[in-house]
Amino acid sequence: MIKQLSSEVRQYLVVTFNYWNFTLTDGALRMLVVLYFHGLGYTPLQVAMLFLFYEIFGVVTNLVGGWLGARLGLNRTMNVGLALQVLALMMLTVPDSWLTVPLVMLAQAFSGIAKDLNKMSAKSSIKLLVPNGQQGTLYKWVAILTGSKNALKGIGFFIGGALLAWIGFRGSMFLMAGVLCLVLIASLMLLQKDLGKTKRKPKFTEIFSKSRSVNILSAARLCLFAARDVWFVVALPVYLGSVFGWSHLWVGGFMASWVIAYGLVQSVAPKLTGKAQSRVPDGHSALVWAGLLAIVTTGVAVSVQAGWQPQWVIVIGLLAFGAVFAVNSSLHSYLIVSYAGEDGVSLDVGFYYMANAMGRLLGTVLSGVIYQYWGLAACLWFSVGLLLMTAAISVALPKHKPLPVTR
Repeated sequence: MIKQLSSEVRQYLVVTFNYWNFTLTDGALRMLVVLYFHGLGYTPLQVAMLFLFYEIFGVVTNLVGGWLGARLGLNRTMNVGLALQVLALMMLTVPDSWLTVPLVMLAQAFSGIAKDLNKMSAKSSIKLLVPNGQQGTLYKWVAILTGSKNALKGIGFFIGGALLAWIGFRGSMFLMAGVLCLVLIASLMLLQKDLGKTKRKPKFTEIFSKSRSVNILSAARLCLFAARDVWFVVALPVYLGSVFGWSHLWVGGFMASWVIAYGLVQSVAPKLTGKAQSRVPDGHSALVWAGLLAIVTTGVAVSVQAGWQPQWVIVIGLLAFGAVFAVNSSLHSYLIVSYAGEDGVSLDVGFYYMANAMGRLLGTVLSGVIYQYWGLAACLWFSVGLLLMTAAISVALPKHKPLPVTR
């Protein structure tokens, strides 16, 4: 059955399989670190600082990783990402007495590099596996990859909470590292050599995009993801555990449900944004959906600020946020792959995800600081402000797909 598929589809399946397995461990690791160290008595700000290197090195990796992918091939950057994640997990298998903050931050640095090498490689590969001119197919493949990835990251959150309750922090690290080792071996055997390698050797100075469309979209992406992580990364799981008294399993389960639902909506985003009418989204679509997300977030912030049935408001309101955010994220993911130049696609995609990582970094730090001093409602109001900035930036996005970039 597999042998009857085209070479492009088989490669897409290998890339997706790698990305899925990596994402499960990434989501589980995030939840394990948040819950385990908060349980040890770390403050929200201290927990946020554990992820500081994860986000900082994500910024650097996306900026440099696109250049490396163009020179060395996306197969190599994807496999290096898998290997680095195994290293990061093994670093956290040391006895509890050795599990110091510097060691955890260093492991998170390797994990951040690994995550963004893997993601950049997967997203860039799709551009090369879809024939030119098939924008509808491109949008569908990007949506499926992105949506399934986020659904699996949500499952990873649940797995992280469950593993912490069942086999502990150290046992969880061993188990996930073993699984990823098997995935890496399969990837080395099956992934096409020199996938995404450019016909020429791009200069290092080309890591900064020369495309106005890519630059504007990258700025919008930075604000969009900062708006999510300012309440999601640290503030929400800590709030659920400390204010509502939820167990690790319940916190992991809710976070998992949120991200799974978010991923499922991403997968059907093409139907929600016009593909059913043979239309693909443009800059106007991004503006409309960013504005809608700001309205939803304002409603949740007002309700939390007023103390109206906080458990119901947070659970239902943030699920609504997740659904609208999912469409925004899927739109952006399609637009960057569409805007990127054909030769050296990873350069534009890498620059864009560098902005994405900067948004996560900003959101993560703000999440710890704002929640510790002002609470969850303040985190949500900051999110509203960042979403208004996203909408304002999106006004400048092209209303129709631009011509391919010539490098």
